[in-house]
Amino acid sequence: MSGNQALNTNSVIGQHANLEITNHGSDWYYTVCAVMGLFTLLFMAHSFTKPQGDRIFHYITAGITAVACIAYYAMGSNLGQVPIQAQFIRPASRWVGSAGSREIFYARYIDWMITTPLLLLDLLLTAGVPTPTILATLLADMIMIGTGLIGALTRTRYKWGFWVFGMASLFFIAYELLFDARRHANALGGAAKKTYMMCGVFLLFIWFLYPIAWGLGEGGNVIHPDGEAAFYGVLDILAKPIFGLLLLWGHRKISSSQLGLRIRNRSHIANGEKYNHGDVQRDGIHPEGPGENVGGSSGPSAAAPGHSVASHTNV
Repeated sequence: MSGNQALNTNSVIGQHANLEITNHGSDWYYTVCAVMGLFTLLFMAHSFTKPQGDRIFHYITAGITAVACIAYYAMGSNLGQVPIQAQFIRPASRWVGSAGSREIFYARYIDWMITTPLLLLDLLLTAGVPTPTILATLLADMIMIGTGLIGALTRTRYKWGFWVFGMASLFFIAYELLFDARRHANALGGAAKKTYMMCGVFLLFIWFLYPIAWGLGEGGNVIHPDGEAAFYGVLDILAKPIFGLLLLWGHRKISSSQLGLRIRNRSHIANGEKYNHGDVQRDGIHPEGPGENVGGSSGPSAAAPGHSVASHTNV
């Protein structure tokens, strides 16, 4: 037999819902998988054009598409899913009329639990945001994804309570990106500010479309799982590979040191040198990262006795 046989082959694995993807949905998921895999290779190849200490954004961005590639392979194979009784039965609907139960891809949420914090990390490091703010924003993101998953797996109207929790987390993230992080990006100025503004607004716009997709798919059972696949797939392509292209294009003239990031080069250890902690204190930078604040300071890193150095990212 020719063609995509994933649904037939994997029909014996686990339980299946009345309403699940067809071969069209499976083909689309595999297409997105291929796109994610291609961009992973491109991002990694492009990283070799930068010094080793300036590849952090390439590695983060390639990691995002690599994880998404695996998740889309699972969904294209109709794996990583579980049937859930639909809250809304719509017998008159041409799309979901047969639905008693609907398949929910938990593989998608595993993907998002890993990749969405990395997307935010790309942005927040670009803006030079302090470490505590980064951690708080990433926590809010994980709450958003976790509540989305719990809601998707809930068959009663209580699922919408988890949707509300997720939206509250999304609004917190939006506040951090539009106000707090933008303030730090403005302080950095130049290419870092331009890149942050371009990528930040783009990503935030895309992210506010996800709750709509959730409401039409897992939440409200309005669209067929094939339509859900198309909706989420387009959003993920925009939010991951396209976002990655924009970010790395903006970073072509930005070094890690300009953002206050100190990437330790351990090659001196191989050369027999010892790490001098006194140098760290003299430089005013913590040995494991950008110091007291991720954004660092645009001015001198050490102050004369009795004077302090102003920094827009003081913790």
